[in-house]
Amino acid sequence: MIVEYVRYNVSGSPEAFVEAYAKAADGLRRSPHCLAFELTRCIEESARFVLRIEWDSVEGHLEGFRKSAEFRAFFAAIKPYLDQIEEMHHYAQTSVSSAGPRREEGAYRAIRDE
Repeated sequence: MIVEYVRYNVSGSPEAFVEAYAKAADGLRRSPHCLAFELTRCIEESARFVLRIEWDSVEGHLEGFRKSAEFRAFFAAIKPYLDQIEEMHHYAQTSVSSAGPRREEGAYRAIRDE
């Protein structure tokens, strides 16, 4: 599993942005590659949002989801906000978490040792 973080600084209506993602979420829910997702809003700066998506793999995201009908529906809903993305990267989990060591620790070790 990998985690994608997308950070936005939204100009215009934050409520319209949330509504767009509510529509886009259907594409994520239908994708077999998307394991979980959440959209969070910054308390201190209400125009800032972070989308966190858990994918089965980078390949599942880039080759599976992005080439699917689910992606086309997702993209159509969020397209007006593409220029407001500040970061969009994939991350591997580490062994540091509230749950303690994770089985995916080996994946982190492989990345770290490259």
